[in-house]
Amino acid sequence: MEEKYKVKVNGELEFEFTKDQISAPDVSKSSSSAFHILHNSRSFKAELQESDFLSKTYTVKINSKSYQVKISNELDLLIDEMGLSLAAAQVVNDIKAPMPGLILDVLVEEGQEVKEGDYLLVLEAMKMENTLTAPRDGVVKFVSVQKGETVDKSQLLIEMD
Repeated sequence: MEEKYKVKVNGELEFEFTKDQISAPDVSKSSSSAFHILHNSRSFKAELQESDFLSKTYTVKINSKSYQVKISNELDLLIDEMGLSLAAAQVVNDIKAPMPGLILDVLVEEGQEVKEGDYLLVLEAMKMENTLTAPRDGVVKFVSVQKGETVDKSQLLIEMD
């Protein structure tokens, strides 16, 4: 089965391509963001003006006109078809215990600013230490546990703003 892609241009026009069709044009790089494309005996100048790799959106200038392009692969299309969305993830404000255990250390305090990935606390569960990290940048609003306290699964540990 051949890999397929769906491309939406300027939020209106939709195109489907196979991997072979994408690699068919003759493309040569003329600078870090500029390209010369030869396709069906026609010449095009292309420039990548903006790119957001995570959301797979790009602004591309072809000859003298700019286009907003969103690329979706088969997995993206399946996720969309199922009514799910990776981009529409909700902001996490509550840090809850993923499993029952013992709080070995609380590394933050109320009012403290944290960055995504910063260590918040250490939870021992099944003789393993698990360090819980901040899911996003924010401020610690409330710490509801202390060192040495036992917690149940899904118990609120830290609330963030």
